[in-house]
This record gives sequence, structure tokens and C-alpha cells, in this order.
Amino acid sequence: MYSLDDTIAAISTPIGEGGIGIVRMSGPEALSILQKIFVKGKPTNIQSPISNLQPHHLHYGHVVDPETSEVIDEVLVCYMKAPRTYTRQDVAEINCHGGIAPLRRTLELCLRQGARLASPGEFTLRAFVNGRIDLAQAEAVLDIVRAKTEAGLRVAVDQLEGRLSDQVRALRGQLVDVLAYLEATIDFEEDDIPERDIAPDLEEARRQLEQLLAHADRGMIYRQGIRTAIVGRPNVGKSSLLNALLRTSRAIVTPIPGTTRDTLEETLNLQGIPLVLVDTAGIVAETENVIEQLSIERSRRALAQADLALLVVDRSESLTEADHQIAGLAAGKAAILVINKIDLPRAGGSLDIMPEAPRVEISALTGDGLEELEETIVEVVFSGQVLASDEPLVSSSRHKDILRRALDCVASAQGAHTRGMPADFVAIDLTSAVNALGEITGETVTEDLLEVIFSEFCVGK
Repeated sequence: MYSLDDTIAAISTPIGEGGIGIVRMSGPEALSILQKIFVKGKPTNIQSPISNLQPHHLHYGHVVDPETSEVIDEVLVCYMKAPRTYTRQDVAEINCHGGIAPLRRTLELCLRQGARLASPGEFTLRAFVNGRIDLAQAEAVLDIVRAKTEAGLRVAVDQLEGRLSDQVRALRGQLVDVLAYLEATIDFEEDDIPERDIAPDLEEARRQLEQLLAHADRGMIYRQGIRTAIVGRPNVGKSSLLNALLRTSRAIVTPIPGTTRDTLEETLNLQGIPLVLVDTAGIVAETENVIEQLSIERSRRALAQADLALLVVDRSESLTEADHQIAGLAAGKAAILVINKIDLPRAGGSLDIMPEAPRVEISALTGDGLEELEETIVEVVFSGQVLASDEPLVSSSRHKDILRRALDCVASAQGAHTRGMPADFVAIDLTSAVNALGEITGETVTEDLLEVIFSEFCVGK
């Protein structure tokens, strides 16, 4: 799929104006290409190539076009000699000024001197293939880049440091040990192999898999966030609630019903949870207004796509048909009934519109009840789970699926062993479990899977 013998190059920092931009190279020709385009110190003798660069040090100088002698940029460069590098190959990094033009010109020079433009994630792929990190750690690199909260960053850093990999690798090793015993009894049936009770080993493997899966949803929440739709009929205070949760005036708020015509998204860090808040247009029972119809359709779609719904009702007014319709749309979804405007006189009638959902009374105007609402959101999201601080978290849907498959295989092996079936049947299930766990750390990964995983990375990482 990828060549590992050539030298790749890419811009490793976001394109745009900034203080610094970095062009990175990795491969056997990284040093020689750098020597052709880099002049130490002042560019007074640009015809003299650099004979050597002390590795793992910063060197001041200029990037110069070797064909025209044009000075491209004033830079700092670092040459890192294999294997003490990110990719375990020779690596060169050129720290340019962070503008589009100097970065593009510097990259073009690298390509003209023999480098190839890197594919998305190819630097990290080389780190994986060359054994510096395993596949789970490679995926954690992308999670670190995308982390939206400190909690999400902490989960990703733990995975990069190998906490999840260590536990999965140890668990896989236990199963391999049991599998080796079973295969020995099959292959050398006539030999006197000491009898071993594998039931405790299978039960321990099952317990560990169940423990990892028990916290998978929490880890995925920290990684991906919770999409939360704020819904309700017009003028119940949805935009005011958005502003109150964000502690800033993000949405326009007026006494005029129907001020919000489109969805508005903002991300809130709520106790480590990336909460993607979606403010929606008010939903009414019926309307002939074409613009309102489009707005309502977008609100319905936002609600359908949400992980959590905050259904806002006005305590100072009686429930309407629109309130009941919206509650019906939110049925079957995790939801919280937010009873707003407690600073105003209460209207008559019941507000038991969603009896199965937790309810919180607030005033988006004064802030009363806001902390209780935030605590309720956290409780609903985590469903009352209490997590030990030393537990590695599974934060990937891919890993969760693999662990579930491995658990099914171990459970099947347990069943076969309990029923006294031949060792061949138990071994088949354990082989499947071992291969599945290898997909997490990369021992049994396919090229197609690698292509899918690393295609999500940006070019230059």
C-alpha cells in the first residue's frame, strides 16, 4: 500500500498565517535533501553545501533554491538521526515563518530534490510499521490532535503511552498461553502432557473483557462528545438557555417568537464532556409559512441526529399542542425536560409532558437552576457510572467492536469447555479471540484496515 524506502515530505502545521510553519521529511534521503536546500548562518556562500549537521540540534540558517540561488526563508532546522526519531527513520524538520508562500516554496524544493509528497497519516504509519508505536497508540495520535477537552486529551495521552495496549497485550498473551496448551494436547495426544484446568483462565479473560467494555461508552463520550439538541416551541427560551450554558451571548434573543430560523452549534466543555449544543428553531404544530416550514424541518432533523435532547417548556404558560408534538418526537431518545422561566409567575396546569425524563427547573435569564441542569446532563450522559481513576478507557468504536467480538469468542470457548467438547472446538474460538485482540494493537491487522485508519489523519502527521 505504501512505500517505506523512499523519502516523504509534507507541511505538518495548519495552512495559514502564523508564527511558525513546519515542513517535515522522513526517509533515507532526508539529510541529503536538507543539505541541498539549507545554508547555515547568513546566505553569503550559497554555493557551498552543508557537509554535516549535528543531529538533534537546532541550526539557524536559510532555505535557498539550489538552482537559482534565491533565498526562500530564514529558518531553523533540525536533523534527527534514526532510530531516535518519530518514524525511526532519518527525519528533518524545517521551521519556517508561518505563511502560505514560504511553506509551499520550501515543500516544493524538497519535492524537486527527490522527496515524495506524503499521504495522510504516512509519518505515523511509518512509526507503526517500524515498531515505535503499536496501532492503538497510532490512533491515539489522531485523538490527541482532535481532543476537545482536557478529559478527552487525558484519555488519548493514556492510550498513546500504551495503557490500553499493555492491558490488551497481556490479555492476549494469557489467551495465547491457553491456546498453546490446547494445541499441544491436540498435536501430541499420545504424549503425557500434564493436565491443566483452563476454566479459571477463561473466566479471568472474560472478566477483563467485560471490564474494558463497561467503560467503553464513557471513553467514546470523552473522545467524540455528545450532540445535544435544544428543542421546544417558539419563545420558550432555547437561545437564552444556549447563551446561559455557554456563559456568553452567542445567539440572538428577542421577545419576538421565531427569532431563530436556523440551527446554531457551539461546543461546551462540561466536566470533561465535549457537549455539542445545537440551538434549533421553534417547532409549531402547523404553519403555512414556507420559511418556518424549512426551519422546523431542520429542527426535526437536528433532534433526530442528537444523542441527547433538552426539551424546553415555558413554566409561565400552559402546555400547547406543539409541546406535546415535540415530546413525541423526542420519545425513545435520552432527554431532559427543562422547565424555564421560573422567575415569572407560574401558569396553571400540569407540566408532566415527559414523565420518564428527569426534569430541572431553571431561569435562563437569572441563571437559577443552571448548575443543577449541568449535573443532570452529566448524570444522564454517564448513567450514574463511577469510574476508577486507574482504569484505561476504550475510546474508539473500532476497539469496542473488537472487544465485543473477543468477548463472544471467549464466552463460546467457555461454553464448549463446560460441555466437555473436544479441545479442537475450544481452540477455534480462542484463535478467533486472539486474532481479534491483535487487531487493536496491530499484530493481526490487514493493509485495507491500515488504509482506512490512516486516511483519517491529516497530511504531515
